[in-house]
Amino acid sequence: MSRINKNVILALLTLTSSAFLLFQLYYYKHYLSTKNGIGLSKSKGGRIGFDSIQWRAVKKFIMLTSNQNVPVFLIDPLILKLINKNFEQVKNTSHGFTSECKFFCVPREFTAFALQYHLWKNEEGWFRIAENMGFQCLKIESKDPRLDGIDSLSGTEIPLHYICKLATHAIHLVVFHERSGNYLWHGHLRLKGHIDKKFVPFQKLQFGRYPGAFDRPELQQVTIDGLKVRIPKNPVHFLEEIPHSRFIECRYKEARAFFQQYLDDNTVEAMTFRKSAKELLQLAAKTLKKLGVRFWLSSGTCLGWYRQCNIIPYSKDVDLGIFIQDYKSDIIIAFQDAGLPLKHKFGKVEDSLELSFQGKDDVKLDIFFFYEETDHMWNGGTQAKTGKKFKYLFPKFTLCWTEFVDMKVHVPCETIEYIEANYGKNQQGI
Repeated sequence: MSRINKNVILALLTLTSSAFLLFQLYYYKHYLSTKNGIGLSKSKGGRIGFDSIQWRAVKKFIMLTSNQNVPVFLIDPLILKLINKNFEQVKNTSHGFTSECKFFCVPREFTAFALQYHLWKNEEGWFRIAENMGFQCLKIESKDPRLDGIDSLSGTEIPLHYICKLATHAIHLVVFHERSGNYLWHGHLRLKGHIDKKFVPFQKLQFGRYPGAFDRPELQQVTIDGLKVRIPKNPVHFLEEIPHSRFIECRYKEARAFFQQYLDDNTVEAMTFRKSAKELLQLAAKTLKKLGVRFWLSSGTCLGWYRQCNIIPYSKDVDLGIFIQDYKSDIIIAFQDAGLPLKHKFGKVEDSLELSFQGKDDVKLDIFFFYEETDHMWNGGTQAKTGKKFKYLFPKFTLCWTEFVDMKVHVPCETIEYIEANYGKNQQGI
C-alpha cells in the first residue's frame, strides 16, 4: 500500500511539473516575446520571425552589397509574387519600420538575387569581404558564349553564379550578362568535379537549370521587411518571363566546320541580301511585339541559324512561324502600316493560313501559321501558280530564346526535329 501511494504521488508531481512547464512556454510565447519585441514566429502562413537565421542572412547580404555598391536586385519568384500581391502595402511602408516579417521570412533554403555584371566594379574584393562576414561562397564560372564566334577569344571564362551560405540559409546570386540584342542572359549552373554537391541542394534552385534570357528590367527601390532592396518595376512581367526564359546558343563550332566544307558567300549581292533580310526581320519583330504576338524563326531562316549562325544568302526571303491561337485580326493592317504590303494570302484562319509580305530590295517575309493536333503540329502550304495545297507535319515543340543577327528571337527548342521535319535528315547541301 505504501509503494502504491509513493507511485501515485510521483505521478502527480510529474503531471504538475509538466503543466507548469507548458504554462511557462505559453506565457513566454504570447506575452513576454511580444512585449520585448523578440518576434518569435507567429506561425501565420508558416512564416518565421526577425530573429531567424534566414532573415539575418538576407539582411547581412543586403548590407554587404549596399556597402560595396554591388548592383543587385531581387528576382526570387516566391517573394516577388508575395510583393506583387501586397504591392500597395509595400509602397506604403515608411522609414523601413514593420512589425511583422512577411516576405523574407517565408521558410525556404534559398533567396535569389541577380547582378548586372557590366555594372560591377569590385568582384574579387566583394568576394573576400563576404567570406570575412561569415558567408561560405561558391563561384560558378564557364566560358563566355558571346566569344564563341571568335576563335582567338573562345574559352574565356566569366562568372555565372554565386552561392553564398550563412549557416543554413543560402543566397543564390545569378549573374546577368549583356547580350548584343539589348537583353540580359544568365548561364547554366553546371557543377564541376571538385564542387561539393552537398554544399546546398542545387536541384532546388530555380535559376540555372539551363541558360536564360530576359528583357532588361527597369528597377525600383522598395522597403521589404525593413530592408531596402531593388526589384523589377514590373514584377508581373518578370515573373511571366521566368517559365519561358530558356535560351539555346547558336552552334558556332559546327558553323565553322560547315564553312570549311562549303565556302561562305561574301559577294556584294550576298552581303546586300543579308543586310536587307536583317532589317526586315527587325521590322517584323517590332511589329509583332506591338501586337503581342509570339513568333519564331522557321524554314530556311531557322536552318540558317542552326547550320551556319547566319542568314542563308540565296534564300531570298525571311521565314517566321506563329501559332494560330496567337493570330490577331489586325496583323495584315499592322504590317501594311509598317511599310510591308501584303503580297499573298493563302488559306483561312481556320485552315492552313499563310501570309506573305513584300519587303524592300525584293526580299519578302513569309509567315506560316501552325495548328496543333493531339500528337503533332502542322502548317499548310499553297503552290502560288496552281493553288494546290499541302500539309506539312511537325512533331510537337516548345519555344526557346536564342540570339540571331544581334537579336533575341525564338526558335523551336527541339530544333533538329523541327528542321528534319522540314528538310529531312541531311540539310548540309541545301
